[in-house]
Amino acid sequence: MGRLKTFTRRAFLVGSAAVVGGVAFGVYTVRTPHKNPLLADLKTGEAALTPYVRIDADGVTLITPRADKGQGAYSVQAALIAEELDIELDQIKVDPGPPSPAYWNEALAEEAAAFMAPGDGVTNWAAHGFLSAAMKTIGMQITGGSTTVPDGFVKLRQAGASARETLRLAAAQKTGIAASELETKAGQVILPDGTSIPYSELATIAAGIEPPQDVALRDPSQWRLIGKPMQRVDIVEKSTGTLNYGIDHKIDGMVHATVVLNPAQTGPMNSFDASEALKMRGIKDVVEITGGVGIIADNTWRAFQAARAIEFDWGPAPFPAAMEDHWQALSNSFNDDALDSRQRDDGDVEISFAETGEVISAEYRAPYLAHAPLEPISAIVRVDDDMVEVWTGTQIPRFIQNNISKITGIDADMVIVHVLYMGGSFGHRLEDEVVKQATEIAMQMKGTPVKLTYSREEDMVHDFPRQIAMARMRGVVRDGKVETYDLGITMPSVVASQMARQGLSVPGPDSQIVAGAWDQPFAIPNQRVTGYRAPELAPSSSWRSVGASSNGFFYNAGLDELIHAAGADPMEERLRLCSNDEARKVLEAVAEMSGWDGVLGNGRGRGVALTQSFGVHCAEVIEVTMTDAGIKIDKVYAAAEVGTVIDPVNFDNLVKGGVIFGLGHAMNCEITYTDGIADQDNFHVFEGMRMHQCPEIEVRGLENGSRTLGIGEPPVPPAAPALAGAIFAATGIRLREMPFSKFVDFA
Repeated sequence: MGRLKTFTRRAFLVGSAAVVGGVAFGVYTVRTPHKNPLLADLKTGEAALTPYVRIDADGVTLITPRADKGQGAYSVQAALIAEELDIELDQIKVDPGPPSPAYWNEALAEEAAAFMAPGDGVTNWAAHGFLSAAMKTIGMQITGGSTTVPDGFVKLRQAGASARETLRLAAAQKTGIAASELETKAGQVILPDGTSIPYSELATIAAGIEPPQDVALRDPSQWRLIGKPMQRVDIVEKSTGTLNYGIDHKIDGMVHATVVLNPAQTGPMNSFDASEALKMRGIKDVVEITGGVGIIADNTWRAFQAARAIEFDWGPAPFPAAMEDHWQALSNSFNDDALDSRQRDDGDVEISFAETGEVISAEYRAPYLAHAPLEPISAIVRVDDDMVEVWTGTQIPRFIQNNISKITGIDADMVIVHVLYMGGSFGHRLEDEVVKQATEIAMQMKGTPVKLTYSREEDMVHDFPRQIAMARMRGVVRDGKVETYDLGITMPSVVASQMARQGLSVPGPDSQIVAGAWDQPFAIPNQRVTGYRAPELAPSSSWRSVGASSNGFFYNAGLDELIHAAGADPMEERLRLCSNDEARKVLEAVAEMSGWDGVLGNGRGRGVALTQSFGVHCAEVIEVTMTDAGIKIDKVYAAAEVGTVIDPVNFDNLVKGGVIFGLGHAMNCEITYTDGIADQDNFHVFEGMRMHQCPEIEVRGLENGSRTLGIGEPPVPPAAPALAGAIFAATGIRLREMPFSKFVDFA
């Protein structure tokens, strides 16, 4: 109990996993399985074998409840189920299924538990068990934190194995042959005489059998799919342009809408005059909603045009109007009153400083960043008297149910959420403002589906961006080695900002303030990482790799400065300090891939960075050349330890995408505010990497770890510091603030 007190004192809710403080649950509640949601509206002839497998006369449907934002999540989930179910991917349909607590995300507890109780001992195990139980009890269905694979790697294979054994029992009932004499292959039960029964013909019998739960999973040597290149289940639709994304979806009888909100985000609307807009062709109405107005029209374009004709009197933003005040708020937060956490405090930093006459110090900055997914934000909502239907791309379908229930007064169980494909998210679709606003409009025209689409400008100005952050480093080197490293990081709490919009409180420290810094695998004799919570500034939200997205830069850039002061080689000193075998092999891999053997010379340079985030050690080496047109990024070598590579092709794509995402934002992107209004409102002023700037990227996946982990976010944090290190090696320019284009040109 003493340890549990420690956990609750520190934080019941920690990190990107959101749990409301004060929730109580008992052993019975934790052990009781959630109901299979597929049984609720099962039709005659259908069988729901676990919450993940539905079979009828037309075939097999695999339920893939983690959202697909372009990362191949549906294919990976389907493959894990199909592996044990003995069915081929071209024989199945996939469906994200209904929102349900049965689809709770256990892996969200992993990182939070490590922060609550660092290490791999009993305390950490207890913390994980505590948080996992909370996640299950609440039914936390979220796609995020690179958890789709670690959450599903065992769970989905168990679902497939259970369904397979149920079908064998059904075939035994049908034929009178003992189940032990039956095999399964390619979606069929194989009888001893070689004849076969398709799964679809066994649905009716299987529906009456209780699926066995304790089925042994197959040895990896028997895997047919895992570890091999797979064709995505959506490859035909994506290749032919026929895939139905959220923005493509249509409902008979729907009207189109857009919104205009206070450009000083979350500021009040004092008044508006829509008289000119209401005279325009195709405009049906202009209605007031929370924070602005909704414009209803017969098509989206006309709604956009009418939005420009409305006159507003807006109130000011509830956060500092100018950027210098945002930075000043961060600078003021390096004090004991703002101390949020200190999970890393090795050796004695203060004695080391006192003993030496030379302390190296530096300050680093990371700006606000928009999510800016390519597919515009949209949602369709129809409100009837006793139910609501929603069609949208979302990572939080159960939050949507609860929020719409609060708005409409209709029970959450009667809020039907259809999750659609997404054209990118990067954390954006962890928010549900568009659904809330569409619901407010639909409440005023019950029975009519309302499709709300944001203009690009409205989306970017009202995005909840990545949190702004600042870090200060001090350190000591001695005898060519890094001896002391003291890193303080301050930022507003992204978790508190995000969860407040869901009506949830967040007790305890925010792990994201020091994520990607406090638990890095380097045994520096005196090492301290301190998180300071800045006051709430512009509202923020989870951005791909969250706190690690900036902290990976801070930690590696500070370490690079100390290594340089020590006169050591960036790769060799990292290898010397590395205290984790898996991390060391990742570093060795990129060293070998890049042929690292010291400086390149002749205007060329290379940098290295390693960040452990979401449990994954990911290292990158970047090579650049100084040209007359600026810095040219020549090549990137990336290696990551994920335990098991599910699909090498998808792994390669995700790592390359993460590297480009991280580099593009480090080079060029920021959101700034003037008079409380975001200055950047479209891609032409929030420019990522250009095609001609994209380097060749070589990727290697390592499989030495005991846990199978996700790779969606870990390639992002090392990109910026590896690039900064390479630029310093080539030019002598030390970059301590992103975007780097403020200080150097890129060819």
